[in-house]
Amino acid sequence: MNVKSAFAYLLKIAGLVALLFVASFSVNARAEVTVTFYSHDFGKNFPHAFFVAKGELEDGKKVDTAFGFTAINVSPGILFGSVKGHVKAPSADYIASSNPHFTVKIDDGKYRKLMAVVKKWQTIPQKSYSLNKRNCVHFINDVIKTLDLKTNLKTANWKKPRSFMEEVMKLNPFLK
Repeated sequence: MNVKSAFAYLLKIAGLVALLFVASFSVNARAEVTVTFYSHDFGKNFPHAFFVAKGELEDGKKVDTAFGFTAINVSPGILFGSVKGHVKAPSADYIASSNPHFTVKIDDGKYRKLMAVVKKWQTIPQKSYSLNKRNCVHFINDVIKTLDLKTNLKTANWKKPRSFMEEVMKLNPFLK
């Protein structure tokens, strides 16, 4: 092998090494979804807790969704017992006027578990909403537990979304 062909061979090897180096970054670039938990204070709307999920799954599927659990019709009937409820995505304006509390990054497995909780709540037999036993905070508690975060099952904040979120943050001090 002469010097010219040896040099060409080394250039090919260097190019291959550079290509593998660059490819390793794209393979290791992990897709992720962020889940942000919100509360909405009492005002012209009923107090509420919900989450927003955004990002990308490993298969390239984009995620941009939000869910909360609420009564289908917010009326005085919710004060007297169970009423029809549903899992509903809040509007962009509603999200913008709400309070973000903390964000969690999750992988595909946790995202699937999160969506399984949403599906479970979507299929609860009616009358599914109860201000005292199954409201938006109960839904968010179920979601938070699925993400392996601590919650207080004896909380006094089942009807206080903001206070509940603040309590979760105290129980999980690494949350931001």
